[in-house]
Amino acid sequence: MSTTDQAASNWRLDWPTSHGRVGRAQLKSAPEDFRVEEVLAVSELIPGEGEHLCLCLQKKGDNTEFVARQLARMAGCRGFDVGFCGLKDRHAVTIQWFSLYRPGMEASDADFIREVALHWRVVASARAPRKLRRGEHSANRFTIVLRNVEGPKAEIDEALNRLGEQGAPNYFGPQRFGHDGGNLDRALKVDPTQLNRRAGRAKRGARGGRDGSKNVLYFSAARSWLFNEVLAARVSDGSWATCLPGEPAEGATGPTGPMWGDGGTTATDGQETLERDVVKQWPELERLFAATRMQPERRPLVVQPQELGWEWQGGDTLEIRFVLPPGQYATTMLGDIFELEDMSLGRHNE
Repeated sequence: MSTTDQAASNWRLDWPTSHGRVGRAQLKSAPEDFRVEEVLAVSELIPGEGEHLCLCLQKKGDNTEFVARQLARMAGCRGFDVGFCGLKDRHAVTIQWFSLYRPGMEASDADFIREVALHWRVVASARAPRKLRRGEHSANRFTIVLRNVEGPKAEIDEALNRLGEQGAPNYFGPQRFGHDGGNLDRALKVDPTQLNRRAGRAKRGARGGRDGSKNVLYFSAARSWLFNEVLAARVSDGSWATCLPGEPAEGATGPTGPMWGDGGTTATDGQETLERDVVKQWPELERLFAATRMQPERRPLVVQPQELGWEWQGGDTLEIRFVLPPGQYATTMLGDIFELEDMSLGRHNE
């Protein structure tokens, strides 16, 4: 069996935890059990000025891209003209910002906002000089209720205290990789030249945007999976929370791992050796990156929640509150403590 065949049938999608899980719990039993609020500096949005109308919406039962499409339809603008900072789940109560390109239409903003309010609660609005972009918000504020929690309360409390002090491994969540790692299987079939900007511009007219977007999704999944594999090696040897010799400058605030690119990694010394030893076990993925112009980047190995607090609500219900930077995953962080059963998975096709 070739390495590619082995990879396609044996993608690891569950990685080692920092101290072992101490409990089990049900997640997202109802949308209200998973609340997320984007933290965005409204001072950056200048009321009454700018070509973009920014709306802060509370939604339930709709994912971010669906809302963006509906807003574009209501505003009569292109889908590209709707901006947002991050993707939020459908099976949750979320508060997030959207921007719409509406130059010279300030006088009709109030009427448009009233129309939007028929579909979603409008928490706030403002004008801004430019479109909102991915990752532009400063943080996400979470309130998560876990139900049917099993495990010793004292051990769970101790694990949560440790989480607040030390953080948890900053894995990407398994949903990023598709069912049974299907996005990784597809990554092995991507033509790497399609990921280069010049090639993408040359082929955009012939291929359209959809195929290119899918290729970027598969490429991103492969990159994220290699990061998880490197992080898993660091968790296994106990070095995930400390900087090793060869840590790049990005590690000034803590240890980082590679988001692989052309040239592989920016680490040196022993850290470079460790990262390359992990990645070379997957030569097909390594070759995929070597054929692109994507620059190597770094990502923190530790997810460190801020303002962490929790409260037991009855015998087996636990509410947990915390704040995370953009791009870090609440469910994978809590998965360092709990074996989580996502109750929303059976509702995705509803």
